[in-house]
Amino acid sequence: MPNSVDFDENRIAIVGAGCGDIDLLTIKAARAIIGAQAIVYDNLVSRDILQLAADDCELHYMGKRYEEPSATQEQINLKLLQLSQQGKGVIRLKGGDPNVFGRGAEEALFLAQHGIKSEFIAGVTAALGCAASAGVPLTHRKVSRSVTFVTGHHCDDSAIEWGGLLASKSTLVFYMGKERAADIAHGLLKAGAKLSLPVAFISNGGRTDQQVITTTIRDMVDVAGAIKVEGPTLLIVGEVVAIGQELANCMSGLDLGQMTSNLPLERAYG
Repeated sequence: MPNSVDFDENRIAIVGAGCGDIDLLTIKAARAIIGAQAIVYDNLVSRDILQLAADDCELHYMGKRYEEPSATQEQINLKLLQLSQQGKGVIRLKGGDPNVFGRGAEEALFLAQHGIKSEFIAGVTAALGCAASAGVPLTHRKVSRSVTFVTGHHCDDSAIEWGGLLASKSTLVFYMGKERAADIAHGLLKAGAKLSLPVAFISNGGRTDQQVITTTIRDMVDVAGAIKVEGPTLLIVGEVVAIGQELANCMSGLDLGQMTSNLPLERAYG
């Protein structure tokens, strides 16, 4: 177990809890949680991560859920300010990374404007954690040399914006993409995407109940509608999804003994 950190009573740590499993939590984040006197956490922080906190640590749930009653950003900001002014060692704990669609900078600016310093502790963002656990490479030198993170909440109908995303030949990762699947499919097709372009929906990525469904733009709206998982669903669009499927197919046919005897180094020096 990592040691706790010493908190400056006039500084709040804005911490990324990683994607899903506690094993994706960084050591620095774990140390901050262990040493905290008060934690303001969101909806995506798992219970086993919260259990790292001390028994006397105050836990304040202020999560946001899609189209459900939630704490406002103003309420969250004021809670952080209030706890800090009480002289407590406070951390703001967010799923993924605090600055990848996490509003970490908004909270840091609010605190700074009220005389409170803050620091960011990075977390494994959903795109990285979900893609890795699903076996999908976000980049591949033959099909994608870049990756673009997009929030599904504010997808508009701008042909210029969709055309730009498609022209970049980048892997596209849509956060909260399930809820806006119809808008995303419409925008990409309008910009010239092929109906056969592979996509993957990853629900509860990095957790024991992870669900991965691969399809194409042609059927993605129907597939999204059939997903009944309550947790967050990430959408990956690009040829890398097909690379991930090819990898999964190859690995499923491997025999461990055969794989070991066919290693390149063994063939060369065995």
